[in-house]
Amino acid sequence: MKVAIYGQYYQNSTEPIIKDIFIFFNKNNVELVIESTFLGMLYEKGIVQKEYNTFSSHLELDQSFDMLISIGGDGTILRAATLVRDSGIPILGINAGRLGFLATVQKENIDEFLQIVIEEKYTLSKRTLLSLSCTPPNEALQDINFAMNEISVSRKDTTSMITIDTYLNGEFLNSYWADGLIVSTPTGSTGYSLSCGGPILTPDVKSLVITPIAPHNLNARPLVIPDETEIRLKVSGREEHYLVSLDSRITSVKNESILTIRKTPFQINMVEIPEETFLKTLRTKLLWGEDKRN
Repeated sequence: MKVAIYGQYYQNSTEPIIKDIFIFFNKNNVELVIESTFLGMLYEKGIVQKEYNTFSSHLELDQSFDMLISIGGDGTILRAATLVRDSGIPILGINAGRLGFLATVQKENIDEFLQIVIEEKYTLSKRTLLSLSCTPPNEALQDINFAMNEISVSRKDTTSMITIDTYLNGEFLNSYWADGLIVSTPTGSTGYSLSCGGPILTPDVKSLVITPIAPHNLNARPLVIPDETEIRLKVSGREEHYLVSLDSRITSVKNESILTIRKTPFQINMVEIPEETFLKTLRTKLLWGEDKRN
């Protein structure tokens, strides 16, 4: 078995997790290939001493890999997705962060769940991604032009609201006067969109969510649409530029640019452990059932 490792280091909380993972895989003769920056940090902290093969870009991850393990929080998995891209390599998230809907394996159960990985007793949850194109072209959106959680537009260098003209499959939907607008995948429905009042979608739903951010008109509500819909946005405001965010990657775009959002032709495969399903994660993270009246 060949496994890629990518992660983030959090002082005190991550070190025991990393050590447990390396001990387990070395004991089971799993070939490990470590992201170069992460491995350099592990050497610097003295967490590992053994030499490992490394990778530094998506071009080095091919079909010879059985899995990529992400050590950190949900943000780490979103960055891992930019490494996996359309390779189809499954991602398993081990949670070393705080609230996590994607990094579902907790540190208390690492050995148990990694044994499930070794025995291939897991399933794959296919996650929809969104692609973004800009007219006129924006250099920052050329290489990594996709998002696993959401694509959002928001105001920049101003407290004034922006206007987002929105079209679905070429038909005018609405002009949102707001702080911004979120277009979310089912995976991202538990993130930024949820905090702005959007609905929760299960990962297998073939839908997207359009959620306004602090709209001026209270009748501007989140909207669920088919994921085959082409979404076109044109943003205008008092400043010359506004912000576009693809998950955690942010760039500045000129007013009146045309943004076109579509579902990507590929998906990300998330490893789902039987004991750590999406519904269980919802109950745990949102404290459903904690009220005894339920």
